[in-house]
Amino acid sequence: MVPEYTLMTIIGMLVVIGLEAFVFRSGIFRRAKYWVALAICLGFQCLVDGWLTKLTDPIVIYNPSHFLNVRFPWDIPIEDFGFG
Repeated sequence: MVPEYTLMTIIGMLVVIGLEAFVFRSGIFRRAKYWVALAICLGFQCLVDGWLTKLTDPIVIYNPSHFLNVRFPWDIPIEDFGFG
């Protein structure tokens, strides 16, 4: 069974992609500006999320049974990137 946080991440990503592909059809995924903005967000997300989830002194603690417990880079749960 897929952990809850992982499942919700996957569902959220699929809903956004589905809405873009079949409802809004804005073409945003074909624009370079979108991917540049996403890369900028990803950079800041790594800094902030890495600080919040560091295993040595975490501010945010995840229940290990609710996510895959795969952390990259540093101590960031990979599911967190689905919400970027």
